[in-house]
Amino acid sequence: MKREFCYFYITCETGEESKIAQHLLEKHLVACAKFVPVSSAYWWDGKIEHANESLIIFESAADLFSEIEAEVKTIHSYDTFVLTQVSMTAINDDAAQWLNESLKERE
Repeated sequence: MKREFCYFYITCETGEESKIAQHLLEKHLVACAKFVPVSSAYWWDGKIEHANESLIIFESAADLFSEIEAEVKTIHSYDTFVLTQVSMTAINDDAAQWLNESLKERE
């Protein structure tokens, strides 16, 4: 089966990113996690809030979205988090092989 590889994006409190990444890596739901500090502005409880957060970019496969979402729900500190999936339109063969070897196979 040829998998559709993708990136998943999620923000979290700074300091929480390694816990989330480690959890998903250990379950072979993601192959890689990259952390980027971000400054966010967003609507919450009827007003605009500002926060310093961490953006985590995961390399994974589209068929793992529901499992990743379920696992994140068990450990994320936010009541409402945004998990976004972005398709990879192309990937080199060596990277695709590494992703296949690193990720959990669905049954």
